[in-house]
Amino acid sequence: MSNYKIITDSTSDLTAQLVEELELHVIPMHFTVDGKDYLNTPDEKYLSAHDFYEMLRAGKTSTTAQINGEVFKDEVRPYLQQGLDILYLGFSSGLSSTFSSVRLAAEDLKDEFPDRKIVLVDTLAASMGEGLIVWHAATRRKQGMNIDEVAAWVEENKLHLAHWFTVDDLNHLKRGGRVSGAAAFVGTMLNIKPVLHVDDEGHLIPVDKVRGRRKSLEELVAHMEKTAIEPAKQTVFISHGDAPEDAKYVEKLVRERMGVQTVYLNSIGPVIGSHSGPGTVALFFLAKKRL
Repeated sequence: MSNYKIITDSTSDLTAQLVEELELHVIPMHFTVDGKDYLNTPDEKYLSAHDFYEMLRAGKTSTTAQINGEVFKDEVRPYLQQGLDILYLGFSSGLSSTFSSVRLAAEDLKDEFPDRKIVLVDTLAASMGEGLIVWHAATRRKQGMNIDEVAAWVEENKLHLAHWFTVDDLNHLKRGGRVSGAAAFVGTMLNIKPVLHVDDEGHLIPVDKVRGRRKSLEELVAHMEKTAIEPAKQTVFISHGDAPEDAKYVEKLVRERMGVQTVYLNSIGPVIGSHSGPGTVALFFLAKKRL
């Protein structure tokens, strides 16, 4: 029986089934659409990803909030009371201030539970990139690694977790300050699709510009072909903003071109999706380096 619990945020975009199989605890994050507050949970209890993206397509806007320190304490305390240690694998500090809030809250919990170990790791990852790191950690926990061994593995390997994604609508990146209004306008007129990644500091960085949706999806796979470590032996994650057919096309390519056997697909949840928009497709895998 493991003596520690792995905890992550709902920005990891893991399926409810994986959360159960891996015996994880996922802290829900808040988002607000048209003045109404929701929780982003793996089981989509409060609002489904499809309904969320339909709201965005209808012109509604969504805002998000970091995990509050008191919320973190409330989510974690029951496990500490049970005598379990905590390994928290958190959303990139390059994209959210959540990790800073959690770090402060964890110090209070360490004072409250001096005999318990609370280990925090900034994954410098997002969406199912964060989720794939959590999957690797939980898999190693099931194999018998202790909390320090798993935390060390994540620290040593997190910058090998490659994120490649493309968006269908540049206006969502414009609202987030990732592209200028002029670039969004011209790109939309010319059917330009950006290809982006998350860098070693956990920031979202545009890398390529290609013309056409199909080409942008193929470009994700091309980056994997260039950098992946033994892809045929890997578990690969693909997430999407209510674009299942495009995600399945990317899955088809990674299976055919690289012999990948195990692929998990899931929706990009509302917290990440508030900034990337409908039609986003993202590919995650272990690489020699992120770029």
